[in-house]
Amino acid sequence: MAQRFIKIEDDHPLYSTAHFSFPPHYKDDIESILIPHGLITDRIERMAKDIHEGFEAESMTILCILKGGFKFCQDLMHFIKAINRNSGKSIQLGLDFLRVRSYKNEQSCDITIEGSDDLTRLKEKNVLIVEDIVDTGRTMQKLLATLQQYQPKSIKVATLLVKRRPDSTGYKPDYIGFETPNKFLGGYALDYNEYFRDMDHICVVNDAGKKKYAIR
Repeated sequence: MAQRFIKIEDDHPLYSTAHFSFPPHYKDDIESILIPHGLITDRIERMAKDIHEGFEAESMTILCILKGGFKFCQDLMHFIKAINRNSGKSIQLGLDFLRVRSYKNEQSCDITIEGSDDLTRLKEKNVLIVEDIVDTGRTMQKLLATLQQYQPKSIKVATLLVKRRPDSTGYKPDYIGFETPNKFLGGYALDYNEYFRDMDHICVVNDAGKKKYAIR
C-alpha cells in the first residue's frame, strides 16, 4: 500500500537555487530548494481530492491556522471548490481563522488560541484544521484536545509538512503533504521571524540567513 504522503529522505538530493526563480533579496540566505512550488501545488491538488473523497458530510468548517497556514489553506480551498463544481458531490465550505501560540514549562506544553471570537459554534460541526507544518506534534495535540471541548461532530487535520524530529511525539495528521528531514525551512508562507513568507518554494535556510533574520 502506498504511503499517504511524499517522504523526502534525509539524503534526498536538494535543488540548486540556480535552477529556480525566487526573490533576489534572499539570494544569500538560501542553501537550496527542498520542494519546488510546482510540486507543492500538484501535491495540494491531490490532497484536496483525497479530502473530498473521504468526506461524507455535506458541510465542512475549515480552521486555518495563522499565519503560516494561509497559503496552503488558500490553495487547498481552491482545489476543493474546483472539485465541487465538477463532481456529483458538493461539500459546503465554511472558513475561520485561528492563531495558536504555544509555550512550555517544566510540567506541560500550554497553548493560547487567538482570532476566533466564539468557538462554541463548532458544536456538531465537521472541522478540518489546516496547518502549514507539524514539528514535534505537541502543539497540535493540545489544540485538538482544546477544540474537542466544544463538541464538534468530527475533527481532522491537514498539514502540508511533517518534520522528522527526534523529539516528535509520533503524532500524524489525517492528511499530510510531505514528510521532511529535520532541516531549517522557510518559504510558501512558512516563516523565520516573519521572513521567507514571500517565497513560493520551500527552501533550506542557510546559517547566514538564520543569523541575518534572528531576533536581536
